[in-house]
Amino acid sequence: MIILVINCGSSSLKYQLINTENAEIMAKGLAERIGIDGSLLTHQVGDKKTKIEQDMKDHKDAIKMVLDALIDNDHGIIKSMSEINAVGHRVVHGGEVFSDSVLINDNVLKTLIDCIELAPLHNPANIDGIKACQEIMTSTPMVAVFDTAFHQTMPEHAYLYAIPYEYYLKYKIRRYGFHGTSHKYVSGRAAKMLNRPIEDLKIITCHLGNGSSITAVKGGESIDTSMGFTPLEGLPMGTRSGDIDPSIIPYLMQKENLSTEEVINILNKKSGVYGISGISSDFRDLEEAVDKENNERAKFALDVFEYRVKKIIGSYVAAMGGVDAIVFTAGVGENGINIRKSILNGLEFLGFNLDEEKNKVRGKEIIISTDDSKVKVMVIPTNEEYMIAKDTEKIVKDLV
Repeated sequence: MIILVINCGSSSLKYQLINTENAEIMAKGLAERIGIDGSLLTHQVGDKKTKIEQDMKDHKDAIKMVLDALIDNDHGIIKSMSEINAVGHRVVHGGEVFSDSVLINDNVLKTLIDCIELAPLHNPANIDGIKACQEIMTSTPMVAVFDTAFHQTMPEHAYLYAIPYEYYLKYKIRRYGFHGTSHKYVSGRAAKMLNRPIEDLKIITCHLGNGSSITAVKGGESIDTSMGFTPLEGLPMGTRSGDIDPSIIPYLMQKENLSTEEVINILNKKSGVYGISGISSDFRDLEEAVDKENNERAKFALDVFEYRVKKIIGSYVAAMGGVDAIVFTAGVGENGINIRKSILNGLEFLGFNLDEEKNKVRGKEIIISTDDSKVKVMVIPTNEEYMIAKDTEKIVKDLV
């Protein structure tokens, strides 16, 4: 089946055309600066990249450009849009309603609109992408795949906050968790690499990058995750603070004469490893600053991040009553050789030893613990787009 995977941001659109029979990425690309001067589509088939500069006033324009590029005589890969069997849309927030991917209809769209207040930065763009595709591809089935869905298996004691229960009932304030598609994919791959049923495994998946989250996966289900009501909770990230004492917010408002919006902006966009280091939100820049300049603040930033990852791994071992595998994924998890080593240092009592040579790998699926380790430590590149495509295929296979 040929699936078009769409991931819409407020002014961007990433896409992949995937053949689910052989996992082939037939084409991929990025539409940038939607609704802004200088709109650009970068379209790639194999190693050949084509850049198309053309105004895109909205997501409908961007979708049309993507479809035109896919069927273009010179740089296309299919002959007509009819070859696309379905479209899978990444949707950030499905609230408590959706515990799995779902075929999009009017009722689903209404529910997504109701969830906008839970994800005001992301859901509107996701909805715009869905509506644009529906207008152009009128007979093609559409599927919503949610970042939050995988975490809907968390028990109440893991997702409830210790605030008056009425706020959960009235406003659905609870931990939702994100990066669910990634955590689901890599935990499934880990089970296959271990040649064991996922139902028998306790896996900790570490999605570490500019946005970072860790999930405890027990028997194939998420039982806890580090992100919460929003992606701001949990680990310190590229520019996000992660967990802080809530009293810091009014304290900063008073001391710096800031509004609530200004403080939230600081916590989302000026904090994390960028806030501590004062240099960059890119972990590669921080490692270089430490290696070449012995930059103390860059070292502090890395130390804080690595410590917090280590601490959450330990807490999830306790939550699951053990662990069979620890998985690193996403940009930092897949490529951060020294960061992985620092995180794992001191956790050997769990039942593993790091193989230093095997750990010297970037972006490759591999077990980096020694062969005699009881607990396996793994690097598994995430593939959220393929996961979206497979979920879409599963839902629409009887429709096409």
